[in-house]
Amino acid sequence: MSKLIAQQIANLSLEIKQYNQQYYQLDSPSITDAEYDRKLRELRLLEQNNPELIQANSPTQTVGSSALSAFTKVTHELPMLSLDNVFSAEEMDEFIERINNRLKRTLQLNFCVEPKLDGLAISLLYEKGQLIRAATRGDGAIGEDVTRNVKTIKNVPHHLHGNNIPARLEVRGEVVMPIADFEKFNLTAIANNAKAFVNPRNAAAGSLRQLDSGITATRPLAFYSYGIGIIEQGELADSHYQRLQQLKSWGLPLSDEIQLREGAKGCLEYYETLLEKRTNLPYEIDGIVFKVDSITLQEELGFVARAPRWATAHKFPAQEEQSTLLDVEFQVGRTGAITPVAILQPVFVGGVTVSRASLHNADEIQRLGIKIGDTVIIRRAADVIPQIVKVLASNKESCKSIIFPEVCPVCQSEIERIEDEAIARCTGGLYCAAQRKEAIKYFSSRKAMNIDGLGEKVAEQLVDEGLINTPADLFKLSTEQLIPLERMGVKKAENLLAAIESSKQTQLAKFILALGIREVGDATAKNLAHHFLTLSAIQEASTEALLKVDDIGEIVAKHIRTFFKQAHNQEVIQALLEAGIHWPKLQKKADDKQPLKGKTFVLTGTLLKMGRSEAKQALEALGAKVSGSVSKNTNYVVAGEAAGSKLIKAQELGVEILSEENLLLLLE
Repeated sequence: MSKLIAQQIANLSLEIKQYNQQYYQLDSPSITDAEYDRKLRELRLLEQNNPELIQANSPTQTVGSSALSAFTKVTHELPMLSLDNVFSAEEMDEFIERINNRLKRTLQLNFCVEPKLDGLAISLLYEKGQLIRAATRGDGAIGEDVTRNVKTIKNVPHHLHGNNIPARLEVRGEVVMPIADFEKFNLTAIANNAKAFVNPRNAAAGSLRQLDSGITATRPLAFYSYGIGIIEQGELADSHYQRLQQLKSWGLPLSDEIQLREGAKGCLEYYETLLEKRTNLPYEIDGIVFKVDSITLQEELGFVARAPRWATAHKFPAQEEQSTLLDVEFQVGRTGAITPVAILQPVFVGGVTVSRASLHNADEIQRLGIKIGDTVIIRRAADVIPQIVKVLASNKESCKSIIFPEVCPVCQSEIERIEDEAIARCTGGLYCAAQRKEAIKYFSSRKAMNIDGLGEKVAEQLVDEGLINTPADLFKLSTEQLIPLERMGVKKAENLLAAIESSKQTQLAKFILALGIREVGDATAKNLAHHFLTLSAIQEASTEALLKVDDIGEIVAKHIRTFFKQAHNQEVIQALLEAGIHWPKLQKKADDKQPLKGKTFVLTGTLLKMGRSEAKQALEALGAKVSGSVSKNTNYVVAGEAAGSKLIKAQELGVEILSEENLLLLLE
């Protein structure tokens, strides 16, 4: 039996040492922190029950991993130890009980409490107030000299300022990459087809271990102090908290969350407070560190092989876990966006059981190199939708490739994906059940068919009750069907039906807009109507013909062609026409009736004598284009009262500026 346990301990030790090398040296972990903690606890329990089998080089007796050969080695004059962990209030009580047993007296202990920053531990050595060396923790005894890299971190002081600075002072702390900077960095990396980091800790460690300090200088890193190592020729307070405040007075950064708390109750309250506040912090934390505040008591308590007896870390629920990708489903959003959703072996992460995660789009699947059957890391920070951030292991023989669908899984319409766009979309906008509510809302909106009384809530009720499936069904509704709806009543139902009937008399441009074709807005719909004059001509127009219309490029032309090519959309359009929707016949306008043709206007500020909407219609009737932004192609900017940034930009570009009076004269 002892041989079996000895072999079990040896295997587990070897496995954890490999994980340490991946995590501390290569900055490329192959398991999550939570899984690592479980394996270390398993090894510690085996050793506690079999103390005769503990080896001096066991991971439970050592810290981190050895220094990389690429960097100069630094021997720490005072070892940089790790921390033991607790995972519950009961374990915290046991930690305090061990302290009192060790001290052989019961004390109401004060603790310096602080967030456990998730980054890379660093030692900064100052002599006569000047930074002379920075080193990683390494294996606790020997680290890596990263002085040049650390000096590029903006909030690390190269010189300390203030009074009573010790002749030699070693400051210990954590280098992190703030969350906002991490997300921005990854977005840029993905856009440039470069490697993205799995998490902020991985990003901080990888950035600090660059052999070229110029690369480190481009990375948005930050440093926070949490303790002191060696001190020579200087006196510091007997309080850990007060010592940190002294560091702050000399110019060293601290977390704003560091506090003093009393006893287990005070520590637990702080834990709960920071757990709730976690998502609003600028950096990532994975727990709370509790340190006995009295330096005298710290010295009396001393150390075990790899950790101080006077400190511990209370870990938060893991934000990363590992699972197996069982399958992928494709969901259709309200705007037609096709989103792949990972179906996972259920796993507890971020405080909840997760069985589904977003894979975002086809590009993300390709970037991750993920297949069905892979072992993956799931990340769930606070209430953020869980996502897969890394593939840990892939069995190529049993894994299956993920095939992106060519037709919508809901309505079987064609899926469209524009080159250089990440999102693929269903083109059955008028028919697709997944897009039904959005299609109805847009169709009936003021700028489209302008059906008064058909707001968002009424539209949603109509769909939820199964009364309408497409916009054409609006024209089949009866008073009897509407009255049972919430807050409807007879009078309101009659008014709504009257508004629906009234909407049948419209304009071709408004009808085109109401169809909800991608990127066909108010101006484009008007250009289409005035160029082709009839709906059938627009429906049958080739890509080449569409490109001749003002403001329509290849992408918008493709959207229009794809939309009208779908049989489902054509069926709904025909049903709308049969319901009685009609508009005045359009005729080609002579250029002499459009004296502003080819001119671009921008309206800004408040127009007192005519609304901006009225001004826009008047300008467009004379052939002008009305844009929402100022550019070098803008001919005139009409500036009303309280005109803002658009007026400033027009002045910078030298665009001619008209007052409202000038506009009225021009329109006359």
